Amino acid sequence: MKIRAIIVDDEILAREGIKAFLAEEPDVEIAEECADGASAVRAVERHRPDLLFLDVQMPELSGFDVIEALDPEAMPLVIFTTAYDEHAIRAFEVNALDYLLKPFTSARFKKALQRARQQLALRSGTGTDARLGTLLAGLRNLQPAAPRILVKSAEHILFVKAEEIDHVEAAGNYVILHVGKDRHIVRETMAAMEVRLSPLGFMRISRSAIVNLNRIARLEPLVAPGEFCLLLKSGARLSMTCTLAELQRRMGVT
Repeated sequence: MKIRAIIVDDEILAREGIKAFLAEEPDVEIAEECADGASAVRAVERHRPDLLFLDVQMPELSGFDVIEALDPEAMPLVIFTTAYDEHAIRAFEVNALDYLLKPFTSARFKKALQRARQQLALRSGTGTDARLGTLLAGLRNLQPAAPRILVKSAEHILFVKAEEIDHVEAAGNYVILHVGKDRHIVRETMAAMEVRLSPLGFMRISRSAIVNLNRIARLEPLVAPGEFCLLLKSGARLSMTCTLAELQRRMGVT
């Protein structure tokens, strides 16, 4: 059985070292090598590899961020690689297949690869196995609920800080994050986004809008008595169907 692998490391010498070790393994083919986490996510989605050699510390997206960004159904086996051994405990806690501390020897590399062969033989093509499910669940339990929203597109992968969002707009099965002059489309329902953002100082003011309460500049009365619209610091005007009392309560205003 051929093992399709992707190598991810921001250091070219590290990638070359893994490639040299794999050159001695006829049952392994390298589908792609990536120098950053965003490229790695796209490569995994494109190639659906069996095995991922994943550096932990990289600019923008770390190895753990890459795991979070991947579709669980496309998740390969993961062997973390890094020069920083303080990540070892965390890597094993999230149930990575193995962990290689740089600089690793050929013997240590072969041992990790053999574990991968054994695990792949057990998977029998059934998709995400218990180890991978535990990896994702463990990672989410280990990390505090980071106030960031993952935004994926064909061009890039971003982690948008919740505090930078002015408001969220409904768009069918998607939502649009308004961040200053930027717009980011995320495949998520308004209900799910409301659950994520409400503890972070956001409020759903209508069926189609969630607002960052810290971005409200003022309220402006409408023609009908008791009805208002919100003017945000960004200049956006949002209609609200919630009551003024509900808004005041959330903002801590009496």
